[in-house]
Amino acid sequence: MTMGANGMAVVRIKKGEGRFLKAGGAWIYDNEIDEVRGAFSNGDLVTVEDYNGFVLGTGFMNTNSTIRIRMMTRKKDQKIDRAFLAQRVRDCIDYRRHTIDMSCCRLIFGEADFLPGFVADKFSDILVIQCLALGMEAFKMDLVKELKLQLEEIGMPIRGVYERSDAKVRTQEGLERVKGFLSAPFDTKVPIVENGVRYFVDVEEGQKTGFFLDQKNNRAAIHRLCPGAKVLDCFTHTGSFALNAGKAGASSVLGVDASELAICQAQENARLNGLEETVRFQTADVFALLPELEEQGEQFDLVILDPPAFTKSRNSVKNAIRGYREINRRGMKLVRDGGYLATCSCSHFMTPELFEETIRQAAAHAGKRLRQIEYRTQAPDHPILWAAEESYYLKFYIFQVCSEK
Repeated sequence: MTMGANGMAVVRIKKGEGRFLKAGGAWIYDNEIDEVRGAFSNGDLVTVEDYNGFVLGTGFMNTNSTIRIRMMTRKKDQKIDRAFLAQRVRDCIDYRRHTIDMSCCRLIFGEADFLPGFVADKFSDILVIQCLALGMEAFKMDLVKELKLQLEEIGMPIRGVYERSDAKVRTQEGLERVKGFLSAPFDTKVPIVENGVRYFVDVEEGQKTGFFLDQKNNRAAIHRLCPGAKVLDCFTHTGSFALNAGKAGASSVLGVDASELAICQAQENARLNGLEETVRFQTADVFALLPELEEQGEQFDLVILDPPAFTKSRNSVKNAIRGYREINRRGMKLVRDGGYLATCSCSHFMTPELFEETIRQAAAHAGKRLRQIEYRTQAPDHPILWAAEESYYLKFYIFQVCSEK
């Protein structure tokens, strides 16, 4: 076996394959590979070439995963070293300085920021990182060092770093699930402010990295609908949409979630904002509660549906469609005539076209007519990289809901 000129193994893809990669994506799947020349260990960088020997770039290899190679660069013979990582981090920070309030934001969004499998969130002066791909383990601490150094340079010093590499996907990569401090210990309930709303973010026990930053601008988008409104926030998690509604002047808000821990955190966040009299929370299964509210004759000026991903694979899309259709049908029936519905899906397997059709079906079943106010996606600190379909996952609609006329 022969190695490439740079000492790395060489992976050649089959003729006619690599269309996703060539269109701008970051992944090469196991069934696209023709041959591997040279020795490698899982996680090693390899040179990728087309069927005719044309070099397509460098990525890291992992035979544990059906995503066999994740690309780091498309430039021939580019060295992946500390200087390379420093430039990638610099590009990430510069992009966010131009596109989002950086007090709390996602600083690195994996493949969409050309650092596959690595996520970094900034909560005030705390960093929370996730490493979800074997090949990034070798670069993890260098990326943390660069983030701290470069944020210090722009007047945003970091006082602590916490790792949340405890997602199940780690096991598919052949990695242990881990979490813990990458700095001196600190109080893991971190105070932040977003859209004028104060929260405590639990970076140790909260979902994923502790808080869903991707809905930042969507939470702000409901403000104009809320003054004097009666609001229902379903799947409220730690209360972010509910609290935004309360902060924007809603007369009453009910936030619902099945997680008792999340509801306790939401109630704490309500007290933190002095909204405990206006915004109340209930632990309940949304699918069971919505029919009960309908039977009771409840009507709301604004209903918000922000469910978890009902599908995390193509195989479960049909079940997900049923779930989205049901909650949207029930939600629409709870909106007063002329009131508003904010509804979203955070699964990239639920395509925009599929989600739109599901909402359309729900409206028909509910006997409602929808007037679209706006369509939004995730905040720009979660950039959508065209051809990397997994980076386009959040779909968010605001509708006016009208009875049949």
